[in-house]
Amino acid sequence: MTSPRSKAIAIGPEEDRKLVKAIERGGAVSTPLSDASALIWSAGPSDFPASLPDGVRWVQLPSAGVESWFDARAFEAHPSVEFTSAAGAFAATVAEHALALLLAGVRALPEHLQARSWEQEHLIGRVGTLRGATVTIVGAGGIGRALIPMLAALGAEVVAVNRSGRPVPGAIRTLPVSALDEVWSNTDHVVVAAPATPATRHLVGSAELARLPRHSWVVNVARGSLVDTDALVEALRTESIAGAGLDVTDPEPLPDGHPLWRLTNAIITPHDSNPTVLRENAYAEHVAANVARFVAGEALIARVDPTQGY
Repeated sequence: MTSPRSKAIAIGPEEDRKLVKAIERGGAVSTPLSDASALIWSAGPSDFPASLPDGVRWVQLPSAGVESWFDARAFEAHPSVEFTSAAGAFAATVAEHALALLLAGVRALPEHLQARSWEQEHLIGRVGTLRGATVTIVGAGGIGRALIPMLAALGAEVVAVNRSGRPVPGAIRTLPVSALDEVWSNTDHVVVAAPATPATRHLVGSAELARLPRHSWVVNVARGSLVDTDALVEALRTESIAGAGLDVTDPEPLPDGHPLWRLTNAIITPHDSNPTVLRENAYAEHVAANVARFVAGEALIARVDPTQGY
């Protein structure tokens, strides 16, 4: 039987009407933290309480990536609390952005947008298609699973790479991350959507870029640290790959005057694949689903595993 306290959930650092309604849709009520069994958080780790009441058993975090929470040692400080991230909540929106970056690159839209004349014969060799192409998604979690049917609709085939190698629906092949070395010479394009951990830093570096075909586009919608920026700049400058679509960079924000800004084969968006209004609504839906599971005593969505780093 559900106890009254399991239906008492706090919101922090400030009450948010969308989250209040999400909690209610999940079958619980919002309450002060002192009386709560769970906490729905809507800010970063810098404002997070140094200690939590003994009754708090679960904390919902607002971001899909949780590396900043590891940096703040939040999980170490609260070892008895189950944390969940927002992984998967924003998948469709980010996948849509990844597709836009990739398709824009393959179809040479940056060059077309800069043109001031109908005479653009020099672009003929740059315009390609995703039909018949192989796209490898490195980190085929929620974003990758949302992206696969979008790519399939355009006639592309997908190779999925995940930690376990467990088959991903819609992918023609799924590889464990331990077999990632097989990918680079056997794909047309790469979408990076893996979590940021010490193990994934510079997952795409000079050696990997050198093995990609010259027509390849690399799209990063994960975290900037997964791609070696200096190596990418060199690959773009020498045109050893066709281009890169980046919604995230390292460093971030990308400083004015950085070499990436001067490269016409780099498409850069300011980490807005998940804009505020869409993010708020998607987070509220994620909260409602997890609250319903919490109240029912079921396994929560997107549980953070401190041993894996995400």
